[in-house]
Amino acid sequence: MVTDSKPIPHRGLIVGNYCHDILLHNNLVIAETLGGAASFISTVLDALSLPFHLVSKVGTDFSHTALTTTHPPLVVPTSQTTLFHAHFGSNHPDRILNRVTSCDPIVTSDLPTGSRFQFGMAVGVGGEILPETLERMLDICDLVFVDIQGLIRRFEEQDGRVRHVGLKESGFFHLLPRVSFLKASEDEASCIDLEEVRKWCCVVVTHGKDGCEVFCKDGCFKVDPFEACQVDPTGAGDCFLGGFAAGIVQGMDVYDAALLGNFFGSLGVAQVGPPELDFALVQMVKEEMHKRKVHDSPDSEKTDEWIVFQKPRDQNQFYTSLVTAKSIIMCGIQENGRNLLGSTKGMEQSNVKTRVVVNSVKQEPISSVVDSEP
Repeated sequence: MVTDSKPIPHRGLIVGNYCHDILLHNNLVIAETLGGAASFISTVLDALSLPFHLVSKVGTDFSHTALTTTHPPLVVPTSQTTLFHAHFGSNHPDRILNRVTSCDPIVTSDLPTGSRFQFGMAVGVGGEILPETLERMLDICDLVFVDIQGLIRRFEEQDGRVRHVGLKESGFFHLLPRVSFLKASEDEASCIDLEEVRKWCCVVVTHGKDGCEVFCKDGCFKVDPFEACQVDPTGAGDCFLGGFAAGIVQGMDVYDAALLGNFFGSLGVAQVGPPELDFALVQMVKEEMHKRKVHDSPDSEKTDEWIVFQKPRDQNQFYTSLVTAKSIIMCGIQENGRNLLGSTKGMEQSNVKTRVVVNSVKQEPISSVVDSEP
């Protein structure tokens, strides 16, 4: 529980539990890794040098303390860390997700007091965000990005199988007029009345390898994807949201921010677990972001004024710049014999970030799915 009332010198507030992810292919464990949307998003925001305060809960069994020293979680002595089993297989192309254990929810008293934040991100994965918690975030953050999975996920009592309820039945619907951006996967978008919800807040729907779409009350547009060497789709949507939010907060228009989100989503699928991003690549991306800045500081009360519903005249330039930056780094990496996002061999040896159980993870990528989180 957070009790310190001193102002926290961070621009953002990220709320969502860390978790343990276990990936199984045809019922065989192939990887165990740090999970939770907060872990993927924090990786992207840290790489882009965007400071934030993170509120996350784990149990005493949490096995990734060494990886979360920069943004340590709150340890609940009486609870276990949220654990997900993600099943992939030859007989079912889509992922089957089960919540095996769950940590305590994040309540309003866990949030910082005496501070105001430029932006907030409600990114629950296991039912840990309550309506009153989101409401408090809306009170203390100028802009709030919400991942709909934290609102509509429900879990079967018998096996923890993840299912979805309609947004109107979730207990969060009344808060939509105060939400700045609502992110949903293609599958999750079927649980909302898009034409109604877009009247209240901007909705971003991700389509995996096909990019994304942005819907607001006065218009919509599609945003192109980036090619990706997919290893594991888990967390792709989280990396997208981290890139998208970073773009918005740092003054980019919505189209460019969504393009940036697609870019980081493509990087996120190239490794098991939260990605290790190449420093040189990130520096190039930051330079391109600075060139695309069109706003000093987004204002939630004037959202409609700076959302652009048409592609910028030079929209291809930013896309080309990102592709070029990645190509330059990839050429250098191939010459030096290293991997853009870290190597499977390195993960096996360190046994810190991800424990890869089967050596063929890189050789047999897990089948692509639409719903790409936790």
